[in-house]
Amino acid sequence: MAVFGSHLALFITIPFISYQHPQSNNILQDDMETPVSSIIAANKVQLNKNAVRFVRNYIQKNNGELVKIKQRSMSPFKTMDMVFRKYGLPVELKYLAVVESELNPRAVSCVGAVGPWQLMPVTAKLLGLKVTPANDERKQYHKSTKAAALYLRDLYTEFGDWLLVMAAYNCGPGPVYTAIHKSGSRNFWNLQAYLPGESREHVKKFIATHYYFEGNGSVTTLTKAENIKYSIMQLAASAKEKGPVPVKREAIYSNELLSFEESVAYGN
Repeated sequence: MAVFGSHLALFITIPFISYQHPQSNNILQDDMETPVSSIIAANKVQLNKNAVRFVRNYIQKNNGELVKIKQRSMSPFKTMDMVFRKYGLPVELKYLAVVESELNPRAVSCVGAVGPWQLMPVTAKLLGLKVTPANDERKQYHKSTKAAALYLRDLYTEFGDWLLVMAAYNCGPGPVYTAIHKSGSRNFWNLQAYLPGESREHVKKFIATHYYFEGNGSVTTLTKAENIKYSIMQLAASAKEKGPVPVKREAIYSNELLSFEESVAYGN
């Protein structure tokens, strides 16, 4: 469901997308060259260049609605943060509920999805929610967020990539696997053309909404390969700041580098 409508050398210089909150006088700037160390020092997460225009336009177009949602977000976000922390999930996943329903617990879609997380009846029941005319737990923030957390956790176990999780939350795992097969990649930016249009935009709306509320990205707005690369950069920056340590380099980076190489070889 879509909101507002329906629902390694280390320390190399890399293209960096900077972001300013929409309420500032600056806008997204792309193709800026910024040292890796500066990125880490500024605690900024790269915004993929493929998303810059969409994020900028989406925030500008929907700024009024986003402001209203933000004004009423404190209570539901507090509940969602608590649930996601309990299940060891990134709290930034809460921004998916903004895209799904504008945080409206009474939201109902034309296909019968209900509540802040827009869960279908069958899915909700499989996740342990009661769905009856007298008691529809999809409308309750805590219980529906618990169900959504379980579903998101399962999807992440399946795909290992938060952007693919966002797509699968919208259209189901099937179309995502079809897109992976047709594109030969597990990188959202490479396979997006093979996803249903609504699901493709769904992922980008999540990224835009995340940047609106946070003024920055997170693990949830990056592909698996981008997350591995960012983690290596953080480790490198931290090691540079703290100085030499009596640990072999391989002991620090072996797993990350292996995962990164596997990701690249697999098309990420």
